[in-house]
Amino acid sequence: MTREQIGQAIIDIIRDIVPDEDCSGLDPARNLRDQLELDSMDFLDIVMELRKKYGVEVPEADYPKLATLSSCMDYLEPKLAGK
Repeated sequence: MTREQIGQAIIDIIRDIVPDEDCSGLDPARNLRDQLELDSMDFLDIVMELRKKYGVEVPEADYPKLATLSSCMDYLEPKLAGK
């Protein structure tokens, strides 16, 4: 997957979890939880969807690496290379 595809995949997962949120103007550098109404359960749902859809295991210690859209792409890019 390309970096852009990874970003779109994250946005698609967020739209599935919180369909009432507008993801069109997300700032990749800002914390997702500051931009959207995401609580801790929503965040865990995102992690679970990454595992279910893409086979990516995210250890709890790595959760801070998924704080922004940009950091999600940085973290997932090597894990999704070739998929």
